[in-house]
Amino acid sequence: MSGIFERLFSLRGKTALVTGAGGGIGSALALAFAEAGATVALNGVSPAKLQVTQSEIEKVGGKCVVLARDVSRVADCRGLIQDAQRLLGRLDILVNCAGVNRRKPVREVSEEDYDFIAGVNLKSVFFLCQAAYPIMKAQGGGKVINIGSITTTDGLAGVAVYGATKAAVGQLTRTLALEWAADNIQVNCLAPGFMLTPLTAEGIWGDPHRKEWLTARIPLKRAGQPEELTGAALLLAGAGSSYLTGQIINVDGGYLAGGSWLKANE
Repeated sequence: MSGIFERLFSLRGKTALVTGAGGGIGSALALAFAEAGATVALNGVSPAKLQVTQSEIEKVGGKCVVLARDVSRVADCRGLIQDAQRLLGRLDILVNCAGVNRRKPVREVSEEDYDFIAGVNLKSVFFLCQAAYPIMKAQGGGKVINIGSITTTDGLAGVAVYGATKAAVGQLTRTLALEWAADNIQVNCLAPGFMLTPLTAEGIWGDPHRKEWLTARIPLKRAGQPEELTGAALLLAGAGSSYLTGQIINVDGGYLAGGSWLKANE
């Protein structure tokens, strides 16, 4: 049994760059990759949070480096990919997890709000992928995992710009998968549902109305934990997904499956 798991899911000898690695989801993915054997480059905006992720990886005997770049800037996106290749020796896996949001109705969104959200959530994904492509092609292949959202496929009031960027990430994922298939580069979108992270603990799950609405709407009746994304992420990062590309993988507790009018005892 261990042979097939090693062959399909091990990342031994691989390297990965994870943006947003100081956040709840990014740190969980970075730790999982390190535990699976990859050497991981950690990128984020908070040195203190990245240090926590680094410490967690080192506790389990994993290897990582910290790379400080502002991914909302195209020059830094290109520099970050170059830094990762130089320090890691190669780049097998790119995880675009950096993301921001400002929850506002459309009428209150400013140009600065728009540029801030789009710069991190979409522009960085595009230019990081663009910079990683020639490296992965020269190596004979690679894996790109773009982190989406429920709003990649479903609308949600109050997050127009965020939703637009995450929907665009889904479409970008498909386009890259089509263009890069011949180069053995698989590109997929991992779309989390409503996860419990430091960023959602107050604004979403800490709001009584939103918590009640979500608990009623999600079939599993609870928030997801970042660690519950790692199984799908390991599949997308490893050899087990060699024929899986251009897909949006939703890990959402059944949210997108629809609703039920059955009573609790039916």
